[in-house]
Amino acid sequence: MFCYIGISFWSVNKSYDSINYIPYNTFGVVLGTSKYLHGGGINAYFKYRINAAYSLFYHKKIRYIIVSGDNREKNYNEPKMMKKELIKKGIPSHFIYEDFYGISTLHSIIRVHKIFHQKKFTIISQKFHNERAIFIGNCLGLDVIGFNAKSLFFDSKIQFREVFARIKALWNVVSFFYVLKSG
Repeated sequence: MFCYIGISFWSVNKSYDSINYIPYNTFGVVLGTSKYLHGGGINAYFKYRINAAYSLFYHKKIRYIIVSGDNREKNYNEPKMMKKELIKKGIPSHFIYEDFYGISTLHSIIRVHKIFHQKKFTIISQKFHNERAIFIGNCLGLDVIGFNAKSLFFDSKIQFREVFARIKALWNVVSFFYVLKSG
């Protein structure tokens, strides 16, 4: 529980719900999720992240969008699905970059820095996910903020999963620094 609360505390004043108050960053990064639910239908988390990215772009709070997600299976490509939806909303394709190896939040954050050479950017996901991503980014020395996409009222499965994801995030950050220090 300490890990969950600690990571939430870490992102205070770095996570925004309102388009009116979020500062400008050149890049926004949409963290991946599946477009479709396992039982069929559109995944609300996906839809809300796309809407949030579009809103930031439309209100000139970001100039470019990186869609980062999983692409490990032949018929499953989160970045491609996200880019396609953003184009449908009217964002020109040359403002959207795809990261096909964002297989985890940690990978997405590291790759935005290493591959796209960004130290300062806006993360776009739901609040619980943004808090973890902000924690990871700040621990890596990056200047990141989050824009909170609309979320489902309460999803106990997601909240339970998030407890373990935050423990893993803390472990990953500690391991990352250990490797740097001993290498």
